[in-house]
Parts: sequence; C-alpha cells; structure tokens
Amino acid sequence: MTDTGEAAGGAAGIRNRTAGAAVVGLGAAFLAVCSWITVPGAVPFTAQTFGVFLVLKVLGGNRGTAAVALYIALGAVGLPVFSGFGSGLGTLSGPTGGYIAGFLATALIYRLLFPNRRKAAAEAAVCIAGLAACYALGTAWFSVRTRTPAPQALLLCVAPYVIPDLVKLSAATLVSGRLVKIIKRFQ
Repeated sequence: MTDTGEAAGGAAGIRNRTAGAAVVGLGAAFLAVCSWITVPGAVPFTAQTFGVFLVLKVLGGNRGTAAVALYIALGAVGLPVFSGFGSGLGTLSGPTGGYIAGFLATALIYRLLFPNRRKAAAEAAVCIAGLAACYALGTAWFSVRTRTPAPQALLLCVAPYVIPDLVKLSAATLVSGRLVKIIKRFQ
C-alpha cells in the first residue's frame, strides 16, 4: 500500500504528462496554422520557419521536437497541416518534402546542441545551424526530385528565403521571450 505522498506524486506525474502531451499537441497545431499563413509572390513565403523556431524556443528541445514530429506525422496520415493545406506521403515525397524533414532536423539540432536555455547567443547560433540543415536537406531533396542542378536549386530555394527566415528567427526570439514570461505566471 502506498502512502499519501506517493499517491499525490503519482497524480502529479500523470498531470505533468497530460499537460506535456497537451502542450505538444498545441505546438503541432500552431505549426499547422503557421504553415497555412502564406504571403503570395513570385516565391511564396510561409510562417513555417517562424512556427518551428517559436515552438522550440517556448517548449524547449524535447517537447518542441515532439511537436514538430507530431506535426509531420499528422500530415503524413492525411491531415491538411502542410503549406497550402497539403497532406500525405505525396507531399512529403514531393519536391518540397525535404524542407518538412528539415524542420525535424532543425528541432533535433536544437534539442541536442542547446540543452541550456540561458545563453541567447548560443541559442541563435544553434537555430541558424538548424536552419542551415533544413536548407541543406530541403535543397538536396528538391534538386533530386526536380533534377535541378544544385547551384540552381540553391538560387531558387535558399537565396530568396535567407533574409526572411532570419527575420522570422528574430521575431520568434522576441515573441518567445514574452510568451515564456506569461506562461511562467500561470505555473
């Protein structure tokens, strides 16, 4: 028979796991909404990278990575969570599917290289490394799927996005700082 302290600890553990699962689900839902936000143009821009960075910065490496993985899994099974309300394995194996895989690479890099949430400069460097990994995976996949030479793929798929993605990273940094403070008030 357990004493009252163990029973209370068990209930608290269940509450923490339930809250953690809910937060991961909300992170995945937020990524879907960010994927649907598109600025049209010759090269359309989405809020996906902003969403990935914000989820990682607010939820941390473990839960943020879980949210990105859940987002991809939801899209893989057919929920319209990707850009343009896309979904399914066809989207993941299509020309831009490598960038979706790159979001998970970004999250894994963040999780592995940034366990300490105290140093802003280190966090920025890790986020930029994650973004570079996303570009590398996505562009390599795009190049293979479309038979576009790598230099041309870089011009098409990376060059127009570098500055906007750095702006999104900066915006995620500003927003996450405020969100974390608000969340701490309710804990």
